[in-house]
Amino acid sequence: MEHYDLIIVGGGPAGSTLAWALRNSGKRILLMDKADFPRDKTCAGWVTPAVVESLGIDLDDYRQANTLQPINRFRIGMMGQPAVDNDHGDEPVSYGIRRCEFDTYLLDRVTADKALKTPVKSIVRDEGNWIINDTYRAPLVVGAGGHFCPVARQLGDGPGGHETVVAAKEVEFEMTDAQAQTCRARGDQPELWFCRDLKGYAWVFRKGNYLNIGLGREDNHKLTDHLEAFVQDMKDQGRIPEDLPGRFKGHAYLLYAHAERPLVDDGILLIGDAAGLAYTQSGEGIRPAIESALLAAETIRRAPDMHAQSLQRYGDAIADRFGRRALSENEGWQLPGWVKSTVASGLMRSHWFTRKVVTEKWFLHQDMPALKVAV
Repeated sequence: MEHYDLIIVGGGPAGSTLAWALRNSGKRILLMDKADFPRDKTCAGWVTPAVVESLGIDLDDYRQANTLQPINRFRIGMMGQPAVDNDHGDEPVSYGIRRCEFDTYLLDRVTADKALKTPVKSIVRDEGNWIINDTYRAPLVVGAGGHFCPVARQLGDGPGGHETVVAAKEVEFEMTDAQAQTCRARGDQPELWFCRDLKGYAWVFRKGNYLNIGLGREDNHKLTDHLEAFVQDMKDQGRIPEDLPGRFKGHAYLLYAHAERPLVDDGILLIGDAAGLAYTQSGEGIRPAIESALLAAETIRRAPDMHAQSLQRYGDAIADRFGRRALSENEGWQLPGWVKSTVASGLMRSHWFTRKVVTEKWFLHQDMPALKVAV
């Protein structure tokens, strides 16, 4: 039996950031993931300057071996009507990344023990410790394995049909020279297209010669129909190539205001998508994953023991950072309840609204400074 101070299940941005943030804590850490890295991850793929700052990433170092697409503009529209183009100036307001590269970059910084290609087959509570796969033992296990994280099943009802999830499908591929020449999507200008019923949005995001196309919605039984209609419309407009390779991959996650998962219990803690922290208005999960990991690291460093009462500091910190979970019955995913469909159509034609509210507030969260904690 291998003994650790904590075991992190999930090697994505949340799990790797937690292990990195605890690198000088003196704790013996094991980071587990069922996949090997690099691995694909369904995600449009961009990070804000706040994420870069919180992670201490040297962009010059990162871009040497990885895709890094500066973003200065956004194209925002509602499906079926003209889009609005907004220019945010010379300084990048975000950066396009490929998750297969970004996640590997973060994981490679981790000096803790790693057990990759190791799915969790069993989690057993034993005298104040958790035993995973009859092999690894620790008083604290952290769930960082996404929406279906096996650790989340140890808290409350766990992942299941009772949860209101957002389902997304996307494809990312490297365009041929011919495709790149005919593709009208700009690398510095991601395109966001909102569904007319306000239950989701689609995107077209170019990163050099890589193209990412996808759509996410709350009612996933209509997802494929909406996606096919959107893709055909983009083809008709000449914004994406006619011949898309491969198939669209799926992903599910919880929006923060909809999630009801407990965050802590005795010897257990959830971060990132496992905790249901994706921003309610944009569905972005990377920044909440990073920040939840940093807040968890601070709690773990200060906790006198691994009892729920000691770990509750983390739950309080999440509420302070992201607000209390609350959503009225009439509140949609993308637009607050006061914004009705008839009003939304007009708002999506407004340069002020699409820039100041949709882009800068909902997607870039420029009103929220980078998280800096003593780790």
